[in-house]
Amino acid sequence: MLKNCLLSLTIITLAAVAGFSQGTKAKPAATPVPKETVKANPRPTPKPEEPTSEPFDKADVKTMASQCVTLDTEAGVIELELYPESAPESVRSFLNLAATGLFDTTTFSRVVPGFVIQGGHLWTHDGGITKKVGDRARRFLPDEPNKILHERGVLSMARGDEPNSATTDFFILVEKASYLDGKFAAFGRVTKGMDVVDAINKAPVVDEKPEKPVKIKKAKVFACMESKP
Repeated sequence: MLKNCLLSLTIITLAAVAGFSQGTKAKPAATPVPKETVKANPRPTPKPEEPTSEPFDKADVKTMASQCVTLDTEAGVIELELYPESAPESVRSFLNLAATGLFDTTTFSRVVPGFVIQGGHLWTHDGGITKKVGDRARRFLPDEPNKILHERGVLSMARGDEPNSATTDFFILVEKASYLDGKFAAFGRVTKGMDVVDAINKAPVVDEKPEKPVKIKKAKVFACMESKP
């Protein structure tokens, strides 16, 4: 009888242990996290492109006023004096474009007989347009209307109908146009070469487009005193 009781107690104990073992599963071993592979020659993170500085970006009015520009064209040389006291940002941009060679190989792409010749359109540049030049061509200038009268020989900024839409295009008047006074940014004047301006203005055109646009071979910035005897 005692043996039977001991046997029964042993069976019950083993069953209880077996049941607990089935209800509690052992935790799986943690999978090691692989370390990040370090490249021997990591690729550098590209820096954001910064605007390229230009020669006259920080020039004051006095410095800019001491500079003149020559446009050596296929029709001859045009010499210009500039008036930064009346249109500082227009003059600054014009000097920068001439000094950096961006006017070189562009053409006088619009001619209105008896009125103006218009140049400075960077999209007429030889050899196509790079992203850098394209970005420069789309840089807008503030409107700078002033008291300079739009008379024969005056240099002024071309722009669209929208405010502050001037970029790089400029025009030179061959006749007086008083209706432009106080509306457009006149910023310079031809001192030598009006005969060249007249020759460009008298060349054949179709709908204000020259049949053979005259090219600016080279634009040069120089100290105005250099042109005096």
